[in-house]
Amino acid sequence: KIKKEWLEVLEETKKNKVLNEKCKKEEEAPRSPVVPDISTNPFKDEEMPDEEEEVDLSLEWIQELPEDLDVCIAQRNFEGAVDLLNKLNSYLEDKPLTHSVKELKAKVDERVRQLTDVLVFELSPDRSLRGGPKATRRAVSQLVRLGQSTKACELFLKNRAAAVHTAIRQLRIEGATLLYIHKLCNVFFTSLLETAKEFEMDFAGNNGCYSAFIVWSRTALKMFVDAFSKQVFDSKESLSTAAECVKVAKEHCKQLSEIGLDLTFILHALLVKDIKAALHSYKDIIIEATKHRNSEEMWRKMNLMTPEALGKLKEEMKNCGVSNFDHYTGDDCWVNLSYTIVAFTKQTMAFLEEALKLYFPELHMVLLESLMEIILVAVQHVDYSLR
Repeated sequence: KIKKEWLEVLEETKKNKVLNEKCKKEEEAPRSPVVPDISTNPFKDEEMPDEEEEVDLSLEWIQELPEDLDVCIAQRNFEGAVDLLNKLNSYLEDKPLTHSVKELKAKVDERVRQLTDVLVFELSPDRSLRGGPKATRRAVSQLVRLGQSTKACELFLKNRAAAVHTAIRQLRIEGATLLYIHKLCNVFFTSLLETAKEFEMDFAGNNGCYSAFIVWSRTALKMFVDAFSKQVFDSKESLSTAAECVKVAKEHCKQLSEIGLDLTFILHALLVKDIKAALHSYKDIIIEATKHRNSEEMWRKMNLMTPEALGKLKEEMKNCGVSNFDHYTGDDCWVNLSYTIVAFTKQTMAFLEEALKLYFPELHMVLLESLMEIILVAVQHVDYSLR
């Protein structure tokens, strides 16, 4: 009996062991991946494409648009042509770009190129110089409406540059230099002022074009200064004449401030080289004249012989800024100064007066150095005479 029970327990143990090993193997075995169900039906999830939206181009005005544009261009009805283009753009603004729309746009773009070419020709100098800045307004405004502000700005400024150049060349150089400079300044600065006003009107909504106008203004001013310097400085006019001419140019240039355009500093920069040369040249003339008088100096008082002559000299010295000249006069018609000293004073004070008319900060050191050189020549002569 005991043996039988033992055999039963043994048999049960074997069965449990086999069962445990089988479960362990099943746990260690790799699980096969889950293969998703892939539909073999190509039409199951595919979205059907939307049908192409049609754009109604059958309207009569659209059908006739290319021909109407041709007529407008031929009849120089630029405003009408641009109106038609704007109308088409507004109509197609929210429409899809279908094949038929592309074909229509290709036809229209060809007309736009033709219209642009005609407007560009209208702005050529040969076409619109005589009418002044206003003569360009029509073509410029239509180019701006076509979205070609940059090209319109460039052509407008080229046109005005040619007009200013022609106006300057047509001025006759006759009579006194100062008279010519008055005419030159009047022609140039009036043209510049009119151009600025027209530019502001034509390109009011295009702030990016204003920098181009400033660059153009500087170039135009350079053209003016070339003509100015050729007549004033290259012809070796006196310093007093040069000073008056520069004064006139400055006054005209200041008129541009009424439209907020200040080109005075550019005018100074362009003139500074010629003015420096003029100051140096006149300084050398004074020094040479002073040396010549010094060589003949006798250190004798002046006898003007008549009260009229003395009165005239007093007036001249007063005009030079020497208000206390009476302190240097003696009995009768005598002056307690030598002729050399009086002549040197008159010439130096005249130089200073004219130089101050030409003065601006860039010339400060040039003027001081010139005065020092002139005075040094006189002081050296006095020092030499006292030895």
